[in-house]
Amino acid sequence: MRFPLPQFTTQNRVASHIAEVIETATTEFLAQCLEPEDLSFPVMPPFGSWVRSLDEEAGNQVYAVVYHATTSPIDSVHRARALGLSLQELREQQPQIFAMLKTEFRATIVGFQADEIHAPVYQHLPPRPPQIHQAVYACNPSEIIQFTEQFDFLRTLLQVNGAPVEALAAAAIREVYQLRQADRSWLIQAGRTLSVVLKDDYDRLRIILSQIHV
Repeated sequence: MRFPLPQFTTQNRVASHIAEVIETATTEFLAQCLEPEDLSFPVMPPFGSWVRSLDEEAGNQVYAVVYHATTSPIDSVHRARALGLSLQELREQQPQIFAMLKTEFRATIVGFQADEIHAPVYQHLPPRPPQIHQAVYACNPSEIIQFTEQFDFLRTLLQVNGAPVEALAAAAIREVYQLRQADRSWLIQAGRTLSVVLKDDYDRLRIILSQIHV
């Protein structure tokens, strides 16, 4: 599915660089969050949030939705242990802790767009995913609003392996609905799309709708 983005400009693509691709595949990528400058944990992107990265060779911006995130020790041999300290006490007594942890997230690819002004967006898999060590950005509201003019991404979210897909679809819809300032017509259309995709599985549809709670 393709559709035009007549309002798109390079100016509204300014976004937050939050992570770097460390593993990539046709349908998804794994990214490691950048370390903050102060003594704090890397910011874990919310479940169901929208991110993008670049297939530099093809010149495509690749859009994805976060479906799994973890914080764990960089050293895979030694596990973290409970210390009984607050974050402030950790900063004062164990500041090295923050350098010993990493935050990673997996994002499922939902579409792509040529990296140029007014290019159409495609809500299907790109020819290639982003390359290793490419930057990952949090999508800004205008990108998300434009991308979600069509609803094929919902079908993709409901097919993610190893994810709570009902909760994932509901989380993505909640975020878009808020960014669209409670656009009821958009929400109704999203619900209709889900009812078509899940026409033979009323229980899954009911679960998703119950979690949207707008």
